[in-house]
Amino acid sequence: MQGPQHPNKDDPSAILDPKTLAFYLRALDILDDSGARYVVGGAYAMAAHANVIRHTKDLDVFLRRADYSRASRAFETAGYRTELTHPHWLGKAYDTDESAFVDMIYGSGNGLCPVDDEWLDNAVDGEVLGGRKAKVSPPEEIIWSKAFIQERNRFDGADVAHLLLASGRRLNWARLMHRFSGNERVLLAHLVLFGFIFPSEKEIVPPWVMDDLIGRMKSEPAAHERVCRGTLLSWEQYLPDVRERGFIDGRIAPRGPLTREEVERWSKAPK
Repeated sequence: MQGPQHPNKDDPSAILDPKTLAFYLRALDILDDSGARYVVGGAYAMAAHANVIRHTKDLDVFLRRADYSRASRAFETAGYRTELTHPHWLGKAYDTDESAFVDMIYGSGNGLCPVDDEWLDNAVDGEVLGGRKAKVSPPEEIIWSKAFIQERNRFDGADVAHLLLASGRRLNWARLMHRFSGNERVLLAHLVLFGFIFPSEKEIVPPWVMDDLIGRMKSEPAAHERVCRGTLLSWEQYLPDVRERGFIDGRIAPRGPLTREEVERWSKAPK
């Protein structure tokens, strides 16, 4: 067990009070002892890969759905309350006074990005919470999951651009493209924007990647169903299209990864 550190001002945890910092460090020890495989994500991963520093009160860990119960039991055994907040992708573990919590994430709100062995196998060694060694989420999976976050009040496109800027020359582009299989237009859109945002750095994206994605787009079959897939990008902004304008919700099986019940629960949940 590692005791509380003293983060410098450029560490995402610099604003944490000592009690919260101690809880997060204890949380990582609990996860280590539980045997559940996990990686640290969120602000700590952005700091590690892109030197984007956000002083945050959150701690996000990513693990497989199959390991969630094991991790949850470990927190409860240690005296902390857990909650399966959004059953299709997220649970929480709370500090004793519930002033702080850890997000245990095994998917994404839209259901497209489940945490799997490939995600965990490609984790990188890093330091979080003022120097605590931990596995950090790989940049390919951060880009994959953030690319779909395009809400009115939260758009993660800048994070994607900064990850490409910082890590693009060493990305596993084939693996990243595999992650976007069936959703190539989303990746292509971010790569086009990257060239607009950083025109002097656009060569970071290999030409074969752009050629391949554009070729796939051109070869797409004609779409005859009136499906709105905007709900995979924003849970709220395209609801009028599926509720009032006759479009089919692209999130719902068999066209998407979620059940109708999961969509309704997620739509009504506090955000």
